[in-house]
Amino acid sequence: MKKFAAILLTLCLVLSLTSFAVAEEAINVYALKGPTGIGLVKVMNDNDGTYNITLAGAPDEVTAAVINGDANIAAVPTNLAATLYNKTQGKVQLVALNTLGVLHIVTSDPTIQSLSDLEGKTLWATGQGSTPEYVLNYILEANGLADKVEVQYLAEHAELATQAASGMVDVALLPEPHVTSVLNQNKDFRIALDVTELFNQAAAGKGENAVLSMGCVIVNKEWAENNADKLAAFMDAYAASVEFVNTNVDEASQMVEAQGIIPKAAVAKKAIPNCHIVFVTGEEMKTQIAPFFQVLYNANPKSVGGALPVEDFYYIAK
Repeated sequence: MKKFAAILLTLCLVLSLTSFAVAEEAINVYALKGPTGIGLVKVMNDNDGTYNITLAGAPDEVTAAVINGDANIAAVPTNLAATLYNKTQGKVQLVALNTLGVLHIVTSDPTIQSLSDLEGKTLWATGQGSTPEYVLNYILEANGLADKVEVQYLAEHAELATQAASGMVDVALLPEPHVTSVLNQNKDFRIALDVTELFNQAAAGKGENAVLSMGCVIVNKEWAENNADKLAAFMDAYAASVEFVNTNVDEASQMVEAQGIIPKAAVAKKAIPNCHIVFVTGEEMKTQIAPFFQVLYNANPKSVGGALPVEDFYYIAK
């Protein structure tokens, strides 16, 4: 009887430990290298096993994980968030905005000091058929420059950055960290215009109140419903991480390199202030992003998955 009792006790302990392990299974978090993942860096650095974090080099890997349910939480471009909402029939929700605009116009031309100075010039850009093109067109149209600036597109950010650094082009629209890469390689180049500011000014002028918001955090809706406390803890940690990044740029840059988000800390240090890293949630998030989705939808409905997200897309904590 004693031997039987001992075996039974052992089985009970094994079962209870197994149940505990299942209950405490790591939360699957996906993020992208580059600006979209920067705000998460301290969560990654301090991770004690609570999170199983996958850092992807391209959106395709994250998209697959979200669609098949592997991702509990993911940091993605905002237009991809809307597309995934439509593609999964509402199985994802937007919980936060983490990056505003990362686009800047850089130039070696000393005569370009304002947007109007682009008139009659050629602007080289990337992102044709996606958010950068739609944002640029919106800005140019709002300022009466749609037919007065020639825009030439290249396929890859790196290709345009190389051409700018070598002096083959003198005006370029690029995202960070490629902006910093150009500035480091060619001292004749400078940031002439912040596209985030230009977009927000154009939207305000049209009374549309859209805010350029290019990066966000989404969550699997079913997981969120069953794990509200864990999601709240993650969001608190993420908010603290964003605060850390913006106020401790030197230390954050070292973490960004160590975590593989951006290859070089020196580049990250210069890029972070230009990336508009934020953490916006709740009604403020919805008020800020919904008009931006409308801008993208007006430019091309496919850019947000064919339809605007509706009310249940926005996660508002109770």
